[in-house]
Amino acid sequence: MSVYISGSLAYDRVMSFPGNFSDYILPDKIHMLNVCFPIGHIEEKRGGTAGNIAYTLALLGEKGLILASAGRDFGSYKDFLIRIGLSLEGIFQTPDEPTAGAYITTDKKSNQITGFHPAAMNIPCGYSFPLLDPDLDLAIIAPSNPADMEAHAVIYRERRVRYIFDPGQQLASMTPEQIRIGLQGALMLVSNDYELELICRLTGLEPADILKLTPTIITTLGEKGSRLTARDGATSLIPPARIKRLGDPTGAGDAYRAGLLKGLLLGLSMEDCALLGSACASFCVEKQGTQEHYFDEASLGQRLQESYGRSLPLRFSPLFTGGSRSIS
Repeated sequence: MSVYISGSLAYDRVMSFPGNFSDYILPDKIHMLNVCFPIGHIEEKRGGTAGNIAYTLALLGEKGLILASAGRDFGSYKDFLIRIGLSLEGIFQTPDEPTAGAYITTDKKSNQITGFHPAAMNIPCGYSFPLLDPDLDLAIIAPSNPADMEAHAVIYRERRVRYIFDPGQQLASMTPEQIRIGLQGALMLVSNDYELELICRLTGLEPADILKLTPTIITTLGEKGSRLTARDGATSLIPPARIKRLGDPTGAGDAYRAGLLKGLLLGLSMEDCALLGSACASFCVEKQGTQEHYFDEASLGQRLQESYGRSLPLRFSPLFTGGSRSIS
């Protein structure tokens, strides 16, 4: 059994703005926006959609296979992945570009403005999928090189491998046809509410049309939790899991997706998969950075019990012990 994680590898420059963006963005002047936000804090950490999802999956005891491209400065990140027990088989490293970089600014209400330099991510990883088992394997197509996203969707569909389609931050770089290709045959679409509206605008599809292509839409709603919409029109609202402290929401969506994948591997219902995703995300929200959180079976089970008054059939041991560390 393999879990394929198509996505990005990046270094995150995480910054905090000690105010609210909305206080300084004037709606009637949006056509000539020119705003400077003073930054109170900045850190550099490992990130990228594939790296983040693989990290939380490792906490859940799963060795996800990262499918991504990295650059000449990937050394410390590569060493970390090896240290937590993950394979480098699906990672293409180029000496000609730096690893992708994300520049993320978060305000007091957890709103975010992100700038992203793809660099090495512009190069497809070129993984050939020598072994695919439709009965056992699971995949996610997270934001990465659009050519990879399209190619992997076609391969998974042709080989009948279940996959989550999560185009997210790459929507601006994808054609409407690439988005439709990703949706066609996916197990589910996962996006936040803004991205869902953008998908509809770019493709000309309504949510009901999307549900003809994929049976489930999961929409993350930030501090309000998430919403599950099924092809038959049934909708479930999943409240967020309780947190002990608010750190930074950056990466919480990727932790949520790792929980979804683990739930699917366990054969849980879609609602229970979402509960598990929310619980995983809550640990990420408590930390600054996308790969700084840690939990084990006991602490995750306790979080589920405290948040939802129930338990899930979890049996796992993290691939490593102790939390992550920022880049020195």
